[in-house]
Amino acid sequence: MKNQPCANSGQCGRENPDSGVNTQRRRMMNIVATSLVAPLPFASSEALAQPVTTLLVEADAEADFKPIRPADLAVAKPLLVFPFDPKTGTPKNESRLSKIVLVRLPEDQMTPETRARSASGVVAYSSICTHQGCDVKTWMSKESVLACYCHASKFNLFDGAKVVSGPASSPLPAIPLTLAGEFLALAAPPVKPGE
Repeated sequence: MKNQPCANSGQCGRENPDSGVNTQRRRMMNIVATSLVAPLPFASSEALAQPVTTLLVEADAEADFKPIRPADLAVAKPLLVFPFDPKTGTPKNESRLSKIVLVRLPEDQMTPETRARSASGVVAYSSICTHQGCDVKTWMSKESVLACYCHASKFNLFDGAKVVSGPASSPLPAIPLTLAGEFLALAAPPVKPGE
């Protein structure tokens, strides 16, 4: 069968916009866009100008949620946290995939990229192991690595959570931090490994 010339030169080489693939893609993009936009405060132009600050609270807290300060963390002692919205007064703990591990480390031992994503020596990474999804929360002081208790993958938090050993094949996603007054807050969405 010969290729037919394209009758509408503006559409040559493009997928049919009514194809099932494009329809599914549009639906997925609408769902993602709606979920990202829905929590934003649309009440006024003043509210739009002010970014929503996402603080962090202990994952084990069941009530009386207290935002985390850098000083609340002992050096090299991991703490599992969830993002927290002070406007609603609740942690974003609907999914364990939202869980974050915080570790306070000596800044002079971090790579420049890791230091740029830290706040007062505190680094944040997804606490979900890139191997099979177990919680990564064990600090091994002799090796200065964070380890997964399920299959012993080890991650170097000083250098972007690169895999040191174990079955995990990719680093933990980094989560940039900032300070909101005296409290730790998310500076941006998680950074995919290699970015």
